[in-house]
Parts: sequence; structure tokens; C-alpha cells
Amino acid sequence: MIRIDYTNVMAETIGERDGILREELLSFRHFVVETHSRIQKEKERKFYFAKLPYQDTEYIKIVAQEIREKFDYFVLIGIGGSSLGAQMLFESLKGINHNIFNRPKFFIMDNVDPDKFKAIMDIIEIEKTCFNVISKSGSTVETIANFAIILDVLRSELSERWNQHLIFTTDPEKGFLRKFGSENNIKMLDIPSHVGGRFSVLSPVGLFPAAVLGIDIDQLLEGAKKMDLICSIEEHIEHNPAYLIALTHYIANMRRGKTISVMMPYSEKFSSFVDWYRQLWAESLGKDGLGQTPVKALGTVDQHSQIQLYRDGLRDKIITFIQIEKRESDFKIPENIPEDINYLSGHTLHEILNKELLGTKAALIKSKVPNITISLDRISPYNIGMLIYLYEMATGFSGYLYKINPFDQPAVEEGKNFTYALMGREGYKHKLEEFEELYKERYKIEIQ
Repeated sequence: MIRIDYTNVMAETIGERDGILREELLSFRHFVVETHSRIQKEKERKFYFAKLPYQDTEYIKIVAQEIREKFDYFVLIGIGGSSLGAQMLFESLKGINHNIFNRPKFFIMDNVDPDKFKAIMDIIEIEKTCFNVISKSGSTVETIANFAIILDVLRSELSERWNQHLIFTTDPEKGFLRKFGSENNIKMLDIPSHVGGRFSVLSPVGLFPAAVLGIDIDQLLEGAKKMDLICSIEEHIEHNPAYLIALTHYIANMRRGKTISVMMPYSEKFSSFVDWYRQLWAESLGKDGLGQTPVKALGTVDQHSQIQLYRDGLRDKIITFIQIEKRESDFKIPENIPEDINYLSGHTLHEILNKELLGTKAALIKSKVPNITISLDRISPYNIGMLIYLYEMATGFSGYLYKINPFDQPAVEEGKNFTYALMGREGYKHKLEEFEELYKERYKIEIQ
């Protein structure tokens, strides 16, 4: 179960300077009806991620079971949308002790940081490791660079068996990985053609690693189906959770100057969910001088580092809290403790965490900082499937509000093109010339 409390973004709670009038929210009803119809028609292309909850998962589960039985280590090679979703599922549903007590142990090679690469290589045993290389284009520099090194290691240490330690997740028809995989008899999984990286967590990109790790991927999809059903049927702003999230953020941004969207879960397990959200919100909506900057915070840790700014700094933020109502385990503070701290006696850590959240929300209301609370009754694949779909649909709908395309990333591509030029890739000479014209180190200071 998911509950969304948007009381504290409304003007009747925090005033019209920072809050949203209900009639202002409802004034979008005609826009919502029209856009709702467009989205339903576009589920075969732009909004294809909405079809992912209904896919057949049998092949994914069969291959995942083979990996679980054969290997002690499972390494994902991918970055951005190819890794953040899997990392989010792993950390929210398996926890920090998985790699201590369970197998296969899971690691992600995303960045091209040699220190991180070495750290992973020092832990794993090549002959007991499966590498899942994920890139839709097959040309992502970081992914292909890490893969190239691993490929050489596999060929050197495993002789003709090297290809049995690789699985590619890529475009079903084109790209380097598709071609190389076909030529070398490497097992492959398809990323649907109309699904972009940051919307791909409910495709084999995220489902396959999750299945390898023993996460119930069918329950993930059941949760996503439930949210799709609600979002497909409900056209009323206050009954459609995705449209509600999108509109409250849009109005806060464009009419109240809230240029920063803070997401602050009161659960360590949801830390990576915010990393996933940041890419989704930033890369989808940050275009044409528009969009909010998504910021990560963690309760209660960032009460001690960020709340001062949120309450008393620039009034440019809207905050989303994530609350977990029930935990699998909890710890009670004993009765026999020093008198000066005996007000804690009998309370549990979970209870304190939630009272800290209530106290923080009250302080923010007092400072008229708009905030939303999303509550989950518990952490489960079903609930996380709902939450993933909620934010994917909210992001897609927001594209219509801002009148931009939420499914491309032209500013990212420009940086990639300069990188290709600097690495000497054929056909990018003109970009190298442009780089040399743009990039000048005129002002520097060196300290020894």
C-alpha cells in the first residue's frame, strides 16, 4: 500500500506565497483530460514503459536461475539508467548484508574509476563470476571500456570458456553488443526498442539482476500493474497519483519559484531510490531552461546537515518525504538507562525515526516550506513496483506540462560526442576542433 499526503503543499496549510490553491490545482482539469487521452494512445511508443508490467518473465527467471546455480559472483557492467535501477532494487530489497551472507555476491562496475575497478577485481574470482553487460546503444564509453578490460581477462584466464561468463542486455537488433554477442554465442536479453535507459528498470535491465539476486520480479510487476491501472482509469487530478505528483511540482516550480526538488526518505534502504529518481527527474525534464534540480537527502542524517538550509535559506525547495510504516525488525530502548535520557525508555528506533520525521515536517510547516509525504506500509517488491511506475508516469506527464520531450537527452549526447572526439573515434574530428576552440585553461593556480 502507498499513501500520498499532500496537505503541506496546499495554501490553506502554508499560505498562498508558497502553497498551492486547490482551485489552482483543479484549473488543470481540462489539460489533464486531454493529456490523459494522448498518453493512452502513446503507450506503443513514447510511453512504452507503461507496457512493461505486462511482459512475460519466464525466460528472465530461467536464465537468472542458471546464474544463481553456477556462479558465486554477479557483476553488472553499466552506467546511468543501465545500473541505477538495479542498484536501487538491490539495496532496497536485499540490504547491506547480502554480500556477506549470500551468493551470488553482487557488484556494479559503472564509473571508469580505476580504484573502484580494482576493488571489485580484488574481491571476485573470475572463474566463479558472471558479468552482465548492459547498454542499449552498445556504445556507452564507460560500459564498453570496463567490458573491454574484462573481456581480455576472461579470454586470458578461461580460454575457450570465456563467453559462458557473459550475458548482454542490449538493443534487440543493432549495436556493438548485439553484433559481438551474436558472433560469439553470448547469451543476450533484449531492451525494448522504445524504452530509454532511465525508464528501463522494469525491463530486463533491472528485472534480470533482481531475479539473479532472488527478488520476486513478478511482484514488482504486479505493483506496477496496480499503479498503471489507477493511472490509466483515473483522469481526476486528485485521484490520479502520478498526475498529482507532477502538477504539485510543476505549479510549485513555475508559479512559486521552487526550483529544487528534495527527496528525503526516512529509510537507509531507499537511499538508492533517490539516486534513481534524480536521473529520471533531471535528465527527463531539465531542458530549454526549464525543470527542477533534484537533490538527495536522508532522514534523519540530513536533519543535522540540510534542514537549516531548507528552513532558513532560499525559499526555492519542495520536499518529498518517504516514510515506511512497518519494519521487518526493530529495537527497543531499555528501561534501565541514565535518568537524563530516560525520556527515550521504552521507545523503539523505528518509533523515534517516525517521530523525527513528524518533528521535521512540523518545523517545515512553520517555515512554510512545501512538503509531500509518501508512505509505504512496508518495504516489498509490490510497493516498490508501484513507486517506480508512479514516478515514471509522473515524469512523462510532466513533459506535457513543460512542453518538452521527457524521453530524450540532447545535452548528454553533446558531452558524449566530445568524449568520442577526445578518444580518437572515427568520424568525430569536427567535434575535436570544436572542443579545442571551446576549452581554454586560462586561469589556474597550482599549489605544491
